[in-house]
Amino acid sequence: MSTYKDPRVECTETQLRLRWYYLWGSKRIPYPKIRSFDRFHVSVLRSKWRIWGSGDLRHWANFDPQRPQKQVGFYLHVGRWVIPVVTPDNPDAFEAVLAEHVSPSPDR
Repeated sequence: MSTYKDPRVECTETQLRLRWYYLWGSKRIPYPKIRSFDRFHVSVLRSKWRIWGSGDLRHWANFDPQRPQKQVGFYLHVGRWVIPVVTPDNPDAFEAVLAEHVSPSPDR
């Protein structure tokens, strides 16, 4: 199985770890908890200037001061009201590892 790691996102063989998700630390999401994921284009209306937290109380982004320069992000559907948002440094590598463990959203 593949793994992925950058300064803020890590995919291990069993879970996804989002560093600086909370003010005090990381969020760990076991792959079975992720129901699906969506890849999206980062834009002004979709998290471009949100370097941490939420603008709508529905989507929560881990701390990433490089997000305004990034082009691709992912919504992680975990079956809860809040949807984690992640913008990995290498979205294609991240998606490949995530796809080994989780199905993309059916409407993709």
